Amino acid sequence: MSQQPESPGAGRPDPALEERLVRLESHVTQMERLLEELNQVVIAQGRQLQRVEQRHHSIASTLESIELDRIRATNSKPPHSVL
Repeated sequence: MSQQPESPGAGRPDPALEERLVRLESHVTQMERLLEELNQVVIAQGRQLQRVEQRHHSIASTLESIELDRIRATNSKPPHSVL
């Protein structure tokens, strides 16, 4: 069997490669934190949107009811006149 010749410094990590790996790990950690922050923002905005939609529905129902009452009031029959 043939053996691969060992490169100089085999067994010792390349300092440039080690530094690059540390930077990449740091970036991944920052991206994970940012992803979690953005996820929390999306969750909060989803809840806020749900509250706004509920409030909108409530206001729309109230306005519809007021409009129906107004229409009924203007369309009511006048009392019969006695001749």
